Amino acid sequence: MNNTQVPFLDLIAPHVELEDELVESFRTALRCAQFIGGSALGNFEKNFAAYHDVAECVGAASGTDALLLALLAGGVKPGETVLTTSNTFIATAEAISQAGAMPEFIDIDEETCNLSPAKLRTYLESCSRDASGRSVSCRTGSPITAVLPVHLYGQMADMDAIEEIAAEFGLQVYEDACQAHGAEYFSRRLNRWRKAGSVGRAAAFSFYPGKNLGACGEGGAVTTQDAELAVRARMLRDHGQSRKYYHELVGFNGRLDAIQAGILDIKLKHLPEWTRLRCEAAARYDANFKNSPQVVTPVVPAWAKPVYHLYVVRVQERDEVQAKLGAAGIGTGIHYPVPIHLQNAYSSLGYCAGDLPVTERCVPELLSLPMFPQITEEQQNKVVEATVQATDAVLSRP
Repeated sequence: MNNTQVPFLDLIAPHVELEDELVESFRTALRCAQFIGGSALGNFEKNFAAYHDVAECVGAASGTDALLLALLAGGVKPGETVLTTSNTFIATAEAISQAGAMPEFIDIDEETCNLSPAKLRTYLESCSRDASGRSVSCRTGSPITAVLPVHLYGQMADMDAIEEIAAEFGLQVYEDACQAHGAEYFSRRLNRWRKAGSVGRAAAFSFYPGKNLGACGEGGAVTTQDAELAVRARMLRDHGQSRKYYHELVGFNGRLDAIQAGILDIKLKHLPEWTRLRCEAAARYDANFKNSPQVVTPVVPAWAKPVYHLYVVRVQERDEVQAKLGAAGIGTGIHYPVPIHLQNAYSSLGYCAGDLPVTERCVPELLSLPMFPQITEEQQNKVVEATVQATDAVLSRP
């Protein structure tokens, strides 16, 4: 057996490459003792906003806090229902719950694994309306006021279709862009490309270390074109303060610290190159798996430019294939083994197996292969060879 190890993710190489710059940024923070707020945060917020073609960026303590800030600052209220997808990290639903609202899950598109506009429309058309004309959730009995699509694995959802449906039913659109730094979407309606985080009323990004743009710790950000929403988000993240000790809102401590902001600002300069390398790696995977129909590679619609936070394939007998890859020295991941509607944390919503058939059909087959900017062609060849051998072995059994 070839004992060469291929990690699922390499967080060491980029930090070694940028070590001098990162250490200098930390040294600057030590010498000025500006650990909260200040120029480091302001510079990063300005640069991240420009990168995503938005007017405003509000740094947050984590991607989860960013989701919560976006919803609260956008006006989502307790007792309302927000529609989203179940095939995502639980933070998507947690933020809705923490805002006092209730999540309700829409099935996914089988090819992209993102929220299905067709399923969204079908569901909303089945709902009744209250006296004010708002759609009322069939499950929770509360008014549906927003939809929160997730740009899963770094590929944007079909935002034209989602925006059209949302406008028809009077819903606000928020974006969970936590995996989609720099991803793009071609709007057929506007005839131009749009960046993740620039489409909805507000969006949330995560800077968890493993993200395409990752901090050396936790971090997140809200992006929006709405200056008033950004003002509210800034107050909410800082205990509701408009200025020190003057509290206009009941907020919480959800700030992005200055050290992480400085680190992120350095890394942001390298993000276009890292994204290019990820896309090249994805193209090599696509080409090398082309003659292996047992490995279903990601489907990329003509209107999408993904950034490949993850490279996720579909295979039969996924868990056994993963075990064989591990034995061959290949790191893999499963994102996510149990959809949110079947998690114990949301059992009170009353979902049962079979309620989201496409999600439940896809989830047991999804396998994340090694993907990071510094992955080499030699490493990818090993991944492909081992994956094909593993799937052949599993599927050829009598």
